[in-house]
Amino acid sequence: MSESTILPMSDGMNRQTIAGFDDAWRAVNVPRDGESVSPELGPRLADVYRDIAAKPFSADALKASFENLLTYLAGPGRTNANCWAVDLFFCVCEGWSPDWTHHDLPEPFNQVIAMMGEALNSAVRDPELARSLNSLPEQILEAVRELPSDAEAAV
Repeated sequence: MSESTILPMSDGMNRQTIAGFDDAWRAVNVPRDGESVSPELGPRLADVYRDIAAKPFSADALKASFENLLTYLAGPGRTNANCWAVDLFFCVCEGWSPDWTHHDLPEPFNQVIAMMGEALNSAVRDPELARSLNSLPEQILEAVRELPSDAEAAV
């Protein structure tokens, strides 16, 4: 995809892609041990990417897109390929900035991003390792649900 490609977002709307997402998505949208990344994952990651880069920042929007992504990974999207793709997306950050402080996110949001890039890739093949590192999708989802809202972040 090029920078001007239209990508469906998880809410069913079509929006122009954000600069850099295409490269980051291409880098992680690869089969893992013969298993393909689910097509439903891309729009969910695109929503998170958009909300991380949004100016002005909206805690509510990013919290909702995190929750949508992690609910999917904790349920029907819990595959080795999907968990690896999300882990690599946030760990390697090919095509976009690996320095999360560059995005001026509140620290609790940076911590969630770090959790997704730590050992989420082990959630299917070695869930005990992922659990011990608080990197199962449902563990990260719990952390997301504790994130501050726009109203709380403004205080």
